[in-house]
Amino acid sequence: MTSRQPAPITAATPVRFSDRLPGKVDVVIIGGGVIGITTALYLNRLGLKTFVCEKGRVAGEQSSRNWGWIRQLGRDEAELPVMMEASRLWEELDAGASGRTGFRRSGILYLSSTREDLDKQAEWLDIGRRNQLDVQLLDGAGVADLVDSGAGGKRWAGGLWSPTDARAEPWQAVPAIAELAQSEGAGLREACAARALDISAGRVAGVHTEAGLVACEQVVVAGGVWSSLFLRRHGVSIPQLSVRSSVARTAAMAEVFAGNAADEELAFRRREDGGYTVSALGSHDLYIGPDAFRHLRAWLPLAAKSLGETRFRLSAPRHYPDGWRTARNWRPDEETPFERCRVLEPAPENGRAALVKQRFATRFPALGAPEITHEWAGMIDAMPDVVPVVDRAPSIEGLIVATGMSGHGFGIGPGFGRAIAHMAADRPTGHDLSRFRFSRFTDGSRLVPGPSL
Repeated sequence: MTSRQPAPITAATPVRFSDRLPGKVDVVIIGGGVIGITTALYLNRLGLKTFVCEKGRVAGEQSSRNWGWIRQLGRDEAELPVMMEASRLWEELDAGASGRTGFRRSGILYLSSTREDLDKQAEWLDIGRRNQLDVQLLDGAGVADLVDSGAGGKRWAGGLWSPTDARAEPWQAVPAIAELAQSEGAGLREACAARALDISAGRVAGVHTEAGLVACEQVVVAGGVWSSLFLRRHGVSIPQLSVRSSVARTAAMAEVFAGNAADEELAFRRREDGGYTVSALGSHDLYIGPDAFRHLRAWLPLAAKSLGETRFRLSAPRHYPDGWRTARNWRPDEETPFERCRVLEPAPENGRAALVKQRFATRFPALGAPEITHEWAGMIDAMPDVVPVVDRAPSIEGLIVATGMSGHGFGIGPGFGRAIAHMAADRPTGHDLSRFRFSRFTDGSRLVPGPSL
């Protein structure tokens, strides 16, 4: 199925979800990305009345701007069991949404240009096998059987192959799941910013939105790059920063690989419309703001690991979450930063599309430089150890934080959504979530960065 949406969701996308603001629910979810939407779906299935407040559009930010990978391969080992469940849930969700997510089990391949790189990739094999994941180390001939680089094309030394991994179409998938959740009874409202928590005697009593107050006993903050700003307004601090990543879409072209693949310079995914989603690897942009200074110590381990891949921008554009002039405090009855920036739509990096075309043509010279039909960028909510916070906030009873997915949230979204729903319902999550605990930044633990791709 081809999406009618030609590019990621923006502020100009018509409102599709406008349920009446309820007086009271069991749980309010702040944020209509993949985490918030799937949490709402599974909470509703557990019998809890749920309402999603989205300041802009469902999936308007990173949930429609990502690569569309549903990836088990290369995951942090603590994430892998959640991701394996998410992979199964994606298949169920696609069936429930009548196939509208674009879900396909076409596999993911990590390509290695040198034997040294291949040996590094092989180190992950033990993790995959310990978790009963079908993962294989391929030699150059095995890669050539999967990827048709054509005459004179790139010849890789080998690759790490996960045939059960999958893909979906981001800007049609999450709205389709949102429609499923709404049809089953979850409430959703776009263009409805959550301004502040209503707190009584140290616990959640409701959420002040721009449309009025919703009483509730629990709140899930799943606001992506905006989560830290909202939480800090309530005295809750997490070392979350945001980085810009640029992506592009090609016109329809001959198939070189049916799934998702990446080497050290280029990532590409086959699309339902016959083109590819492509991204040039090797760098990202960090806009320096107050939080970058505030959380410098927590970020030093990752900075030492990836400093050469980070371009530092001295000032975020107007109204960005960590902008120098972005308000950090406000009253529940006044306009907030969330209303001043309904959908965060960063411009793609200049020259990135040309770099993508050159790298693609080098690998597949028979096809040449692809026609780029759309470029976009997204701001990724990142944590210093490259794994999220999924936990109850210790200082406010009834507050659950689910953020910092570090660019890995689309694929794992249903797995964490189900776990968060069970957490809110005081039921076993079925997973060890201790790696994602809130206290790891304050309990003296050494932060160990997970995989970054």
